[in-house]
Amino acid sequence: MNAYTVYILRCRDASLYTGITTDVTRRFKEHLVGKGGNYTRSHKVVKILYTEIVKDRSSALKREAAIKRLSRVKKLELIKDAQKNSQHRNIRKKD
Repeated sequence: MNAYTVYILRCRDASLYTGITTDVTRRFKEHLVGKGGNYTRSHKVVKILYTEIVKDRSSALKREAAIKRLSRVKKLELIKDAQKNSQHRNIRKKD
């Protein structure tokens, strides 16, 4: 069973796009060249803001749906918290 990643992208117009994949790098490249989806084709992706690894497709779809239900403010809080936790983990690894 493959692990899945739920991701949030920032688009050129500052909108946020949430999706799932088994390979974030490949999927981001697809979005960049216009092969990702209708939304990202017209809104042009800029950056991966958030990733979350989940155990399977079912879990990924449920988590994606939950994130899509969040307000923009809550999504930005989720991204900020994840980045803060990531930086904290990175600081600990260097010690």
